[in-house]
Amino acid sequence: MRYSAELIEEIRVKSDIVQVISSYVNLTKKGREYVGLCPFHQEKSPSFSVSEQKQMFYCFGCGAGGNVYSFLMAYENYSFVESLQALAQRTGIALPEESEQGQKQLEEKEILFTLNKIAARYFHFQLKSQSGQVALSYLENRGLTAETIVQFGLGYSLKYKEDLYVYLKRQGFDDAILKESGLVEIRETGSIDKFWNRIMFPIMDIHRKVIGFGARSLGEAQPKYLNSKETKLFDKSRNLYGLHQAKNTKEDYLILCEGYMDVITLSQAGFSHAVASLGTALTIGQANLLKRYTNQIVIAYDSDTAGVKASLRAIPLLQEVGLSVRVVDLSPFKDPDELIKAKGSDFFLHCIQEAVSSFLFEIRTKKKEYALDDPEQKTQFYQFIAQKLVSFREKLERQIYLEAVAKDQEISLVDLESFVNRFGNEIRFIPAKREKKVDKKNEKEESEDKPQRLLLIYLLEHPQWIEKISFVLLPTDFINPFYREIAEVLFAKWQEGIRNPAQILNYLLQREEKEKEITALFKNKIEDSISMKEQEKSFVELVKKVKKQHLEIIGKEVKNMEELQEIMQAQADLDKLHISLEQG
Repeated sequence: MRYSAELIEEIRVKSDIVQVISSYVNLTKKGREYVGLCPFHQEKSPSFSVSEQKQMFYCFGCGAGGNVYSFLMAYENYSFVESLQALAQRTGIALPEESEQGQKQLEEKEILFTLNKIAARYFHFQLKSQSGQVALSYLENRGLTAETIVQFGLGYSLKYKEDLYVYLKRQGFDDAILKESGLVEIRETGSIDKFWNRIMFPIMDIHRKVIGFGARSLGEAQPKYLNSKETKLFDKSRNLYGLHQAKNTKEDYLILCEGYMDVITLSQAGFSHAVASLGTALTIGQANLLKRYTNQIVIAYDSDTAGVKASLRAIPLLQEVGLSVRVVDLSPFKDPDELIKAKGSDFFLHCIQEAVSSFLFEIRTKKKEYALDDPEQKTQFYQFIAQKLVSFREKLERQIYLEAVAKDQEISLVDLESFVNRFGNEIRFIPAKREKKVDKKNEKEESEDKPQRLLLIYLLEHPQWIEKISFVLLPTDFINPFYREIAEVLFAKWQEGIRNPAQILNYLLQREEKEKEITALFKNKIEDSISMKEQEKSFVELVKKVKKQHLEIIGKEVKNMEELQEIMQAQADLDKLHISLEQG
């Protein structure tokens, strides 16, 4: 649903940014601003600043910045609408009702959330009861503390096949919603609980709401692990166990495990940034979800054959979405749980620090398939390495991995390099000259975009400067389509009399498909140490560069001498351009 600009601004104004951020970060007043440790990266000295006057935040360490909506979008990973709805609820502002159909779906989801919450509490209660002693003893024997059991809301479903159904009926839920929840199977012959005589693992979304359950049998029932079915709340291909707590880590990586117990054990050992897929192989949807919170993944799957195969399947999916991947060697232990019990958390941290790149992991795994004392098979192994190496289009990157493989496999660097070059020539390896040409093209595109990006950063901080340049520069002068759209909003809001950066950002953040790119503009800030005279000089030079870039493009498209003369005159006028940023 689209909300009016007036409502969006009303919610922002009533959501004091200092109060909102203080609920997440310990802030201390220092002069006119509030400072604290940045929640978006690890630091020992505060570089995170919140301005009550401007209603904006900025971190001088990692560059994160924006208004109160931006903060919630970054910290909670909300969309703009989710951020607005959360702040509306916080301030007590009523939002317009959705359509009748949309409102009905929303109400159904809320009922399911409530039902799951009640069921999770019931399972937890049963775990602590006399009837749940067998399940509690199992968890305690696995080394879990009472605190950890509460933290993850672990529970137990009794042996009786209608126990939960009877309880939920008494709570007022009808058969239709019970069937929809997936917790109960409604049959003509009677109703039966989906989970019984199982340890229960509540599965939460990133907002800590229970969306489903995982369950482990205590008896001989198969399968050993069982998950909730797909519902309006639960899509196992787009959720990850433990992400609700892992998303808040200050580490620069997340640990990807196979099962619930791995996540729980790691969390208890101090590794709260561990997650697990939900009983199935990793999906591209889960890889994309991970990408929203980190750029690096450390895979800690089981060390058995199945675990190795799962790692090899996961690696390309993670790389496809742009994640850097390393793999932990857990052998001779089966999984993180077993390793930590035997060697402790410090040793596991050492294993993470020693984790190898996904590339070396694939090489080491493949090596086991060859008998290297056989010359023919040894050659085949080298060909496999060469094939992997020539897949790197960048010469420098290829050379780095070539050296790493040579060292890791104790192969002569000269011999391996020679073999790779011969192999590359055989498959028509891309020449180095062509690589350089691609590099130059990327550098050219970056050099064209940079002045536009820097100019927008100035204008986002000082919207009043638009008035100083509107006689010479227009939004259409920005040749990058994305930057042109940002400029159009800035210029339009200036015309409407809206000059507050925090308010202008409201309009930009509504472009949900561009949230990250827009927020990235605030990960830059004009240094406060630069004098106004220096800022003025830099600003004017950027205006000239952006205008000249546009004039050069349209100059190539002119059809008569008169138009060409006009462009040449405009370029000459730019050399004489003077803009004063002084008030008045």
